[in-house]
Amino acid sequence: MLRVIGRRFGELHIVIAGCRVQGEGAAAEIAQAIRDLNALGDVDVIIVGRGGGSLEDLWAFNEEVVARAIVASKAPVISAVGHEVDFTIADFVADLRAPTPSAAAELVVREKQAVVDALAELRSRLEHAAARPLRDRDRRVDELTTRLRRGMHAEWRHAAHRVELAAAALRSASPMARAADGRHRLERLEARMRSETRHALAQAQHRLRSAVGRLDSLSPLAVLGRGYSLTRTPAGEIVRSARQVRVGDDVRVLLHQGTLECRVAGTKEQDDRPQV
Repeated sequence: MLRVIGRRFGELHIVIAGCRVQGEGAAAEIAQAIRDLNALGDVDVIIVGRGGGSLEDLWAFNEEVVARAIVASKAPVISAVGHEVDFTIADFVADLRAPTPSAAAELVVREKQAVVDALAELRSRLEHAAARPLRDRDRRVDELTTRLRRGMHAEWRHAAHRVELAAAALRSASPMARAADGRHRLERLEARMRSETRHALAQAQHRLRSAVGRLDSLSPLAVLGRGYSLTRTPAGEIVRSARQVRVGDDVRVLLHQGTLECRVAGTKEQDDRPQV
């Protein structure tokens, strides 16, 4: 079992609870080993196993004390007693039966690898989902910037044309009074042009900031950055209601920076009292 697990997933932490697996007193030691592993509090799965043998050799795994210890175990138990043709009571009360200890090791490691693969897939999907709103926001900003520049250029051309008309009218007037009046009109037009340009620029900038703010609010990363989080079940489902989980369930909480591995201690639906 150790060789199989080490070859498939060497980073796993393994705790061995030694005990006799046949002979007088073996059943009590097996049951106590199961209870000792549960007392550690953070055991993911327990493999109860030994190699094959005669009916007498395997009899400890038919004892009531072993069956009750397996049923009472908080951690899932895989029974891996004997070879393909051997069956014991422990096989029937365990959460899962493996034909051999090596097969049990393969089952445990395969399940762990599946979780790792699922997490990698979820991370990749989240990164792609976040990248899409960011690309859309950048494209929208570019469009608004282009429209702003075109609007400014149009305002300048319009104002310059009006100035040219005013200058032509001024040049065509010969009396000094009309010349002075023309200068005043030109100054007023220039002042008005500057005022209208500043006003148009301010409005365009305000529209740009509003659009960027709306786009940014759509980003999943921006929502996480404001203190919110995303909770998923081990199966990858998004938790939207307290009814989706039960006390003792493991959940994963995605934050703006990092994740939390959590276990549900209690649930509460609206103003109901928490369930523990």
